Amino acid sequence: MSKPLKLYLDQMFHVNVAQALREQGCDVLRASETGQARADDYQILEKAISENRILITLDEHFGDWAVLPLSSHPGVIRIKVNPTTSGKVIKLLLHFLRKNHTSEQFKDHLVILSEKCAKWILTVTY
Repeated sequence: MSKPLKLYLDQMFHVNVAQALREQGCDVLRASETGQARADDYQILEKAISENRILITLDEHFGDWAVLPLSSHPGVIRIKVNPTTSGKVIKLLLHFLRKNHTSEQFKDHLVILSEKCAKWILTVTY
């Protein structure tokens, strides 16, 4: 049995998103639970890295290398849904995470997750 994914939810996610992920066995921290309710993107990413957690965000800046260059990191999942409701986010994330991805698969990747597909982008060149 694989270890549960360690996830870090950006500040825009409601507590019910964290609860739904926890109920499915994920190890989840919310930015607001760690004193980062008003932190900027760089601080959020640094916290996720320091905790060795995959960051889950709605923020488009995580796809802009000039704004937030991603060096070595545990992974970032950027969710694209419209409208952005907790229900839609939960449904999309749970469907994606049921595919039994491992933490190692996310390492140094940005995953742009939409209702149509999951685009995996390697953000570090070796």
